[in-house]
Parts: sequence; structure tokens; C-alpha cells
Amino acid sequence: MAKEPKGVRLDHISKIYQDPKTHEDFYAVKDVSLDIAPGEFITLLGPSGCGKTTTLRMVAGFESPDEGEIYLGRDAINELTPNKRDTAMVFQSYALFPHMNVFENVAYGLKLRKVPAGEIKDRVAKILNLVELSGMDLRMTNQLSGGQQQRVALARALVVEPGVLLFDEPLSNLDAKLRVQMRTEIRKIQQRLGITAIYVTHDQSEAMSISDRIIIMRKGVIEQQGSPKEIYYHPVNEFVADFIGECNFLEAKVASADGNGIVADVNGSRVQVVSDRQVKPGDSGKIVLRPEAIRIDRQGSIPCRVELSCFMGSYQYYHVTVGNTLVKINDNCPVNKPVFDVGDTAYLSFDKECGHLL
Repeated sequence: MAKEPKGVRLDHISKIYQDPKTHEDFYAVKDVSLDIAPGEFITLLGPSGCGKTTTLRMVAGFESPDEGEIYLGRDAINELTPNKRDTAMVFQSYALFPHMNVFENVAYGLKLRKVPAGEIKDRVAKILNLVELSGMDLRMTNQLSGGQQQRVALARALVVEPGVLLFDEPLSNLDAKLRVQMRTEIRKIQQRLGITAIYVTHDQSEAMSISDRIIIMRKGVIEQQGSPKEIYYHPVNEFVADFIGECNFLEAKVASADGNGIVADVNGSRVQVVSDRQVKPGDSGKIVLRPEAIRIDRQGSIPCRVELSCFMGSYQYYHVTVGNTLVKINDNCPVNKPVFDVGDTAYLSFDKECGHLL
């Protein structure tokens, strides 16, 4: 890329809409502040209606914040129209022009910027090679597969050399296998170019696989932000833990908390756990346990009863009950391990670092 990537700063931005039924105002995005470093790939993740797409559209200029300021690099951009911002958007629907061929679609933004024809030809050729579409420049878009159309949309955004690349759920129209392939390609291209990227999705695995940092949103506010590993292993609350991957919640009470760590009581059994909050004996909480973090054996820390046992190839999948609580377990590589049947009594254990007390 000819230009340096730019950072983005959201400074206490809010967006207010009016409910069409009640005519009352509500915050679609409320007091969101975020610093995105140049070259960073961040993903806005959350359920429908959480404010992630509205936040992206405010950065793009399709919506204006009612409160706060947006900065691109050092420049405040609230008053700039989308075409005056150093950003480019890749849309969910691709938004390709059906009456134009691949070359014309990719070159469209350069022609609007009155780039000389010779330079347009060179830049389009380079970007089509980058997205592995060389030789398809004269094809019409309806002659392309869904994955190829998505590559054209990506090439059209990249060819204008934006400071920031924006993605609005770009892979949701593709089948599962192609989604995995395209998200890998997007990440590889972003890293190769070093471009700043803001990506919106509701797909947790997609966010985990491509992001430097994930921003979890709910009801217009940021619940947590951090690396995929931080979000997965150290969720700040039950919503984040439940939204990112599959997890179990075990009711627990702190038995001791000192320099040797935290010991918690789970249904009469003692286990060691970690926590990001300050706790003292007698405090109650919930232990977050990922299914793959739990060991099931003939001996261990917590007795349980097996309710479901399924061979899944690479793992044995269990449902067990600890007291009245259902616990899901992925027992990886079960070939040389004891396999428990429905009705069996077994025992659960886990490494201290895998039990996160909320």
C-alpha cells in the first residue's frame, strides 16, 4: 500500500434513535470510547441489536454520532461525508455493479478520484493478483461464484488504498466452508498490507480466528475488549463467557483466598480456581469452565453422574450432572481413555488456570 495505515479513535460516541412505536428515544450506541492502533485488526462482536453495525457505520460516515467525536489519525471526521473519509467499506451484500465487469467494478473508485487511466490499469492488475483473480478482469459479476464476488468487493475496497478498511459482516452470505476459507484470506491480506481493519460479525469463531482484539458489545455499550485468548479465558461476566464459545457455570463459594490461591467449594467438593476480582472466604460466584478444559475419570475432584455419552471421533462428548447442574465435556482423543456410559458415576477435574471464578 502506498499510504500508511491510520489509527481510529472513538471518543465517547453515542447514537440515539426513536422507537417507531413508542416514539421514545433510545441509545443504539451509548458512550463508546475505543482506540484502534494503526495496522490493528479489531472485531466488533455481539448479538443482533447490540450496536456494532451502527458503530461501524458511524466510522464510515453513513451515520453521524449524536454525541462524541470520531478521529481518523489525528483528524476529527464527524463532519466529513463518506467519500471524503480515508476509509473503504466491504459490504455484506458485496454491492457490485451487475452491468460492469470485474475490472470496471474494481476501478470504479479510482475513476471517481480521477486517477489517470494508465495508473488505474496498473493498480487494478496488482490488486486482482493480490486477491487471486488475475485473468478474470473481463468477466461479468454474475459469472462469478460467491467467493469470487466477495474477492472483487475486497479488491474494490483495497485498490483505493484506504487508511482504514471496514467490513460489515462480509461473509454471512457464503456457505460454511467458503466462510472459513475467505476469513483466512482476508486476514492474510490484511497482515500482508498492514492495513487497519474494523470488522463486524455475530460469528464468534470468525472473530476468534481473525482478530488482534475483540470488542464485545451488548445493548449499545462495550462489555469487554481484549485479545481472543483474554476474552475466552478471562471473561468479565456471564454474558461474555456464554457468548464466546461454549461454557459451563458451576455455582461455588470461596473457601479460602490467600497467597496460595483461591479454593472454592462446589457441591461439597474443593477445587482450586483463579479470579480477576478480589474475593474473600464466604463469597459466592460462578466458575466458568470450557468443555475441553474438563477431565473425566474414575477419580478426581468433583463427583458427577453421566447423562449422555457420544463418540464424536476426535472427542467423546458428555453431559453430566453435578448436583442439579448440567456440565458439558469434550474429552479429547478418547482412544486410550476410559469411556463412561449413561448412568455411570465419574469424577471431574481441571487445571487451576482453567477454572475462572466470576
